[in-house]
Amino acid sequence: MPPGGGGPMKDCEYSQISTHSSSPMESPHKKKKIAARRKWEVFPGRNKFFCNGRIMMARQTGVFYLTLVLILVTSGLFFAFDCPYLAVKITPAIPAVAGILFFFVMGTLLRTSFSDPGVLPRATPDEAADLERQIDIANGTSSGGYRPPPRTKEVIINGQTVKLKYCFTCKIFRPPRASHCSLCDNCVERFDHHCPWVGNCVGKRNYRFFYMFILSLSFLTVFIFAFVITHVILRSQQTGFLNAIKDSPASVLEAVVCFFSVWSIVGLSGFHTYLISSNQTTNEDIKGSWSNKRGKENYNPYSYGNIFTNCCVALCGPISPSLIDRRGYIQPDTPQPAAPSNGITMYGATQSQSDMCDQDQCIQSTKFVLQAAATPLLQSEPSLTSDELHLPGKPSLGTPCASLTLGPPTPPASMPNLAEATLADVMPRKDEHMGHQFLTPDEAPSPPRLLAAGSPLAHSRTMHVLGLASQDSLHEDSVRGLVKLSSV
Repeated sequence: MPPGGGGPMKDCEYSQISTHSSSPMESPHKKKKIAARRKWEVFPGRNKFFCNGRIMMARQTGVFYLTLVLILVTSGLFFAFDCPYLAVKITPAIPAVAGILFFFVMGTLLRTSFSDPGVLPRATPDEAADLERQIDIANGTSSGGYRPPPRTKEVIINGQTVKLKYCFTCKIFRPPRASHCSLCDNCVERFDHHCPWVGNCVGKRNYRFFYMFILSLSFLTVFIFAFVITHVILRSQQTGFLNAIKDSPASVLEAVVCFFSVWSIVGLSGFHTYLISSNQTTNEDIKGSWSNKRGKENYNPYSYGNIFTNCCVALCGPISPSLIDRRGYIQPDTPQPAAPSNGITMYGATQSQSDMCDQDQCIQSTKFVLQAAATPLLQSEPSLTSDELHLPGKPSLGTPCASLTLGPPTPPASMPNLAEATLADVMPRKDEHMGHQFLTPDEAPSPPRLLAAGSPLAHSRTMHVLGLASQDSLHEDSVRGLVKLSSV
């Protein structure tokens, strides 16, 4: 060893061992840093997000762009061709008022279209399973099987019975006044309607901006239409009607667009003014859920009985925060929302989801061994527990999903003391599968066909316990050979 000690050891370096070809385990030094993802990137609803999740819209936005074009083109033509003449002949306040209305309309439109309307988060798998267990306990059911959950619950609001409906997609009982939008595939709190003109649902968090949009758009449309007609009349008095149209052809286009749109816009504004004054939603009004008369049985429990109070609550109340936190980061241990079941939900009597997953894994592993093993075995006899198994007689290896990890086969003489230990590993403890339910021989379906006969038994690293074949002597010999191999 050279002076100083450890010379050759200092030059020694650890080399990276590639395990891609020999083992599925990755080296801890080769782990790549995964960039944190935001919740909007895995949002389950049918929505589009922009600006890193700050803008949320419906997936169908074609009509929204048409709304933008109509407002921008009509207002732009009015400012370019009508406002200069009207500012000189009448007053400069006309373009100023038109500008204020235009910016207010655009602001409320974008606020309605780009915001969260009040989407309710979907239940996680654990929450959905817990809700299913609560339903089972409430209904007093103790037998397994498939059954639909109860679709409604009843709550009392201001003396009125209100039904809460269960959403099979979101796996939740929707709160009062909430509904599931089929276009956005979300449950929306205080759902009013889905408006394609704004490209979004209208709900609790953006209803006031929607109402202010259609109300201000009504004023802007009436304002532009009235002063376009005034512009044409003033020019006609000076140069004649035809010359007035030739001098300002854009005024004709503005008048046509405003004339055909003003009726629907003003009518929609009046309808929503009525809804706000009675504290109703479009969804409730179309369904006829409530009556405006307080004395009737189906009176509206959400109305304050005063038009002014109802308007203040709808337009001036606090805006609730978004419940989906679309710009938040996904934590590694955060469970994802449960997948929709399309109206069919499986309810076990006493089993949890983990028990069901264990049974599925057992079934898959059993299928794998049946395909790998070439010994022709039938699965026609009932399975026996470890207490009922006797090796000297006819052995039964029908216990479900037991496994034994073996190395290369060795002669029995070299390992004389491993028979009892190996048998204990082969046969599962009785308490390990007490939570599982197994089929009786009458309930178990008969196998469609036998495995290929005459094939040699392949040594597998994982041996799964198979059923007993009791009628054919060749099958019995094969079972005895498998038991002897497992005892080795």
